[in-house]
Amino acid sequence: MSAMLQALRAHAASRPESIAIDPIGEAPVTYAALVPLVETKAAAMRCQHGGQHGDPESAGTPVVIRMDHGLASAVLELALLHAGIPVLSLPAFFTPEQCHHAMMVSGAGAVPCLATGRSASSPLPRGTARITFTSGSTGTPKGVCLSASHMLGVARSVVEAVGAQHAGRHLALLPPGILLETVAGFFATMLAGGTYVCPPQAEAGLADPFRPDFARMTRGIAAWRITSLILVPEYLAGLVRVMEETGLRLPLLSLVAVGGARVPPPLLARARALGLPVRQGYGLTECGSVVSLEDASGDAPGSAGRPLGHMRARIAPDGEILLEGPLYLGTLDEPRGHGPLATGDIGRIDESGRLWIEGRKSNLIVTSFGRNVSPEWVEAALLAQDGIAQAMVHGDGLPAPEALIAPARTDADLAAAVAAANACLPAYARIARWREVAHFTPANGLLTGNGRLRREAITAAWLDREPAFFTELEAATTRARMAFLAIPQVQAGLAGAISREMYLRYLAQAWHHVRHTVPLMQAARARLAHRPELVAALDDYIAEETGHDEWILADIAAAGGDAASVRLSAPAPATRAMIDHAYGRIRAGNPAAFFGMVYVLESVSVALAQRGAAAVAKNLGLPAEAFTYLTSHGALDQEHMRFFADLVNGLPDPDDRAAITAMAREMFALFGKVFAGIAMEQAHALA
Repeated sequence: MSAMLQALRAHAASRPESIAIDPIGEAPVTYAALVPLVETKAAAMRCQHGGQHGDPESAGTPVVIRMDHGLASAVLELALLHAGIPVLSLPAFFTPEQCHHAMMVSGAGAVPCLATGRSASSPLPRGTARITFTSGSTGTPKGVCLSASHMLGVARSVVEAVGAQHAGRHLALLPPGILLETVAGFFATMLAGGTYVCPPQAEAGLADPFRPDFARMTRGIAAWRITSLILVPEYLAGLVRVMEETGLRLPLLSLVAVGGARVPPPLLARARALGLPVRQGYGLTECGSVVSLEDASGDAPGSAGRPLGHMRARIAPDGEILLEGPLYLGTLDEPRGHGPLATGDIGRIDESGRLWIEGRKSNLIVTSFGRNVSPEWVEAALLAQDGIAQAMVHGDGLPAPEALIAPARTDADLAAAVAAANACLPAYARIARWREVAHFTPANGLLTGNGRLRREAITAAWLDREPAFFTELEAATTRARMAFLAIPQVQAGLAGAISREMYLRYLAQAWHHVRHTVPLMQAARARLAHRPELVAALDDYIAEETGHDEWILADIAAAGGDAASVRLSAPAPATRAMIDHAYGRIRAGNPAAFFGMVYVLESVSVALAQRGAAAVAKNLGLPAEAFTYLTSHGALDQEHMRFFADLVNGLPDPDDRAAITAMAREMFALFGKVFAGIAMEQAHALA
């Protein structure tokens, strides 16, 4: 019997009616009910996929999991662990290319939910229970193989370190598939006999985990009576900001563990002033997630706490942190070597045995004055400023550090924020120059799944050469996009929290502007007839877009609306204003400006298709035929955006680039007014 199932059975015997899994949107499951669910699922998975059958040294072909949080995924995780079947967990934010790579190198089959592996022998080290792909900042990430005993040992150490009294109601907030949440959140909660609260991400304000709705998240924590969380620093900053602005407090929380990156001490101070019991930790995938965690005293802000009972840490002569204890089995490429794990992190251990993380060995900046500067140190000072969402510090060989900065708000004063950060730094570490950029995300390849900067990719995009125009366009329109995404109607749509009537009103306005797409393209084509490269692109767009207005009318009918009435109706004033503005720009200005409208409408379609359509369909119970425009157009626009980027990157004329950028900013504002003009029921407006 697996160690996890033994623990579940013990809880079921001692307090059978205690809630084990609470998925929020469906009935909770007690420990008494969970045990047979896990055993039945494990037996079925063994029959379907094979398993260890009691041999802990075997390693079968992995089963792929790519699911949202919920009861089904929780039971499946426990069943596969009990059955001895290796798991390849793929986060939802992985690109198709990343998923394909992970499956091919691990010997697994197809996604999105479950698949058996191929008939070929598995390349996994013996005893592998989980393959997790490290975020990595360079090259292709490697698949790290972990054993069940290792992961459960880490989970037990977490329980021992924080105390079983914290096994109340733990809320899963980190994206599904993140090892830290699986081991230190889910497995630790199950071993301690707590309740794992695992709503779908959209319900917790995380329809897009990299653009969270922190207000919704905070309300959920309060309403669901949550007692413990695991956060990354960005989530903690958002939670603190909402609590400061609204006055809401969360007195039931007894543990808020923060990992994934260094937490700026000022943020820790703000969190603790609000009563949040924050403990910073440190971990690595190769160590099964958690290595160290602060104790409850909080008397050394900024430290990562003492190593957990199963780990030992020491510092190499060059400052690198070395770890000894239970480690990973190896990667998919090679077995693990002997000796301590060289982490690549620079740190120190104080006289009380606490670990302090001070940067990455490979990221050190050496200025032209010969001063060594850890970029993470300067980044922490920048991120402590309220107006800065993300920052990457660079400057090796330059007189002083420089930074790429993404704003946290549409009204952020980045100059003032940089000045405030510099005031906290010694002269040699102060930012000399900075540049505002678009946010780093997994989608654009500049951020890892657990929130770490992909420094080499960012350097290639922004620093190695003059940035591509598409990269500059994203940066120049970042604040306009943020303002658009903050519109309540847009937020409600992305979260699926709209009524059928509101969806029909949206489709009606979509029809009114989409039916002008081809005529607008034809008008632009006529004025660009002397530019064959743009004419060819417009011809492709015209062929692709023709008939999409009829898709929308069909969706209206499938959703129970009156398509004939919409066809005869007049557009709303905001919709008419957007259409008229587009015609005016094309006819009287630089017609290349039309591509700024293309950029806005297609990027918005991608967001609505990826984040909104499924949530709306689920909440409203409408058939798939009511969403053909959103879902199909979203898939098309992902291809279109790649085509669009290549197209505009080939435009050398500064006038064309300026016209496209100006039009994009204008269209975000005008399209935002279209959404803002859609009537919204009071219940949804307050949700």
